[in-house]
Amino acid sequence: MEKYNVVHALFGIACVLALSGQAVSAQEKAAPATVQVHVVMTDTALRSDSEAPRLKQEDVKVKQGKTFLQVTQLIPAQGDNAALQLMILIDDTLDTTVGGNLNDIKEFIKAQPASTVIGVGYMSNAGVTVVQNFTADHELAFKAVRLPRGTLSTMDSPYLSLISLVKGWPQQKVRREVLMLSDGIDRLRGEKPTPSRLGPNYGPVYHTMPQISIDASSASEISQRYNVLVYTLYAAGVGRAGRSAWDIDLGLAGLSKISEETGGECYSLGTSNLVSFKPYLERFQKTLDNQYYLVFLAQPKKKAGLQRVSIQTEASNSEILAPDNVWVAAAQ
Repeated sequence: MEKYNVVHALFGIACVLALSGQAVSAQEKAAPATVQVHVVMTDTALRSDSEAPRLKQEDVKVKQGKTFLQVTQLIPAQGDNAALQLMILIDDTLDTTVGGNLNDIKEFIKAQPASTVIGVGYMSNAGVTVVQNFTADHELAFKAVRLPRGTLSTMDSPYLSLISLVKGWPQQKVRREVLMLSDGIDRLRGEKPTPSRLGPNYGPVYHTMPQISIDASSASEISQRYNVLVYTLYAAGVGRAGRSAWDIDLGLAGLSKISEETGGECYSLGTSNLVSFKPYLERFQKTLDNQYYLVFLAQPKKKAGLQRVSIQTEASNSEILAPDNVWVAAAQ
C-alpha cells in the first residue's frame, strides 16, 4: 500500500512538471519577439535660461502605440562616445546678402571639438556638390565656406538634394547630422501642377494652390530611415519664389517639417531674414552637447520598416527631441 502511495505521488509530480514545462514552452512561443533599435536623441531644457539635466536610463520612456518598450541603454554622446559627422549644406539659391551671416558659420566651425568631423556642401540641380569631405581639420572646412551663387539651376529642390546626400552617406556607428541653410522653397516641383492643384474641371488649367513639397515627406522619411538628424536655418532665396509670400511660408513649413520629424530643430525668425546666425548656432551647440544614444527593444513586423514611436521623459526641466519614427528590422 505504501509503495502504491509513493508511486502515485511520483506520478502526480511528474504530471505537474510536464504540464509546467508545456506552460513555459507555450509562454515562450506566445511571447512576441523583439529587436534592438538604436537612435540618437537630444535632451533640451524647457527654460532657455537654465541647463538641461543629465538623464539616466530610467528617466526615458519609449512607447509604441499603447505599449511601453524596454529601454536597454542610454549613453551620453560625450567623451569616448562624442564622435560626430556634421555636414553643413548651403543652398545655392540663397540671396548673396546672407554673406555676412556666413562668418557666424565659420566661427561655429572653428569652435568645434576634435571629436567632430565637418563636411561642407552646396545644393543645386537636385544634388549636392561637396566642396569639403568630412575632415577633422576644421581650418579646411572653414575655408570651404563660400557665398552661395544666388542663381537658379534647372532642378532646385533642397529636399531632393538632402535625399541625395543621405542615400550616399556611408553608415557608421557615430552621430550623423546636417545643418541646412535654405529658404526651403521647392522650385522644381512647385512649378508642376498635380491633381490636387487642378480646378474642378480637370484639364490643362494650372492653379497655384499651395502645398508643402511632396519631396519634403520623402526627405524626412529617408533621413529617419538612416538615423540622420536634420537641423535647418532659414535664409532668404532669390527669384520670384523668393519674393512670394505663399512660397516663402511653404518653404519654411517644409524646413520645420523635416527638422521636427527627424529629431532636429528649425531655426528662424518667421520668414524674416536673421540679423545674426550666432544666437541660433549657440542653441545648436547646446543641442549637440546634450545628445544621447538610446537603445530599446521594439516589436517587429513581418517586413522591416519605419514604425511610429514616442520617446518621452518626466525629468524636471527636460524635453526630448527625437525622430518621430524609427527603423525596425523584420521579425526573424
